[in-house]
Amino acid sequence: MRLNKTIEKFELYILSLWFLFLLIIVVTIDIPVCFKDECKFIGFGELMARNVVPMVATLFVLLGVLYYLRFDYKIAGSKSIPITIVSAEDINYEHLTFLTTYIIPLICFNLTSARYLIALGLLLIVIGAIYVKTDKFYANPTLAILGFRLYSAVVRKRTGDEVKVVLITKDRLQSGGQIQFLELDDRVYFAKGKV
Repeated sequence: MRLNKTIEKFELYILSLWFLFLLIIVVTIDIPVCFKDECKFIGFGELMARNVVPMVATLFVLLGVLYYLRFDYKIAGSKSIPITIVSAEDINYEHLTFLTTYIIPLICFNLTSARYLIALGLLLIVIGAIYVKTDKFYANPTLAILGFRLYSAVVRKRTGDEVKVVLITKDRLQSGGQIQFLELDDRVYFAKGKV
């Protein structure tokens, strides 16, 4: 069970890097364009050799799409006993913090140098490990673009216990409302407002 949660966090981390991978594709793609009469196709082998980095970035974009569809499928089937929101505070700035702290500086790497590409790969692995270990996987700019919001909330469980959690939701939440939830971690829930 714990391994599954770690894998889900890692998948959300890959999803959070969508914008970085798209920027890498834009910055590094090398497709020769010629409008003269003597132009000829350079061949698929040469084209692929020139575009290894954008192809790897495209693979990660596609993995991000797959992980999002999987995440969306899981949360669509979420059926839980409703819990009450005691208090809720909008923390959408967390998405912007991740974007400005990690993604924007990473695109400044020299993406044509093998040494810098290795450094970028190692840095992404280290950031990913920290991201998963510190449970910051919810600070995901891609989810913000897809319409998700973040709330820091105190919720009252069915047992009467009140716990502080982070809620990821497409709904606008407020104190006193009820939600159905899917537990992504001990203190991070996907929430749907109860209709």
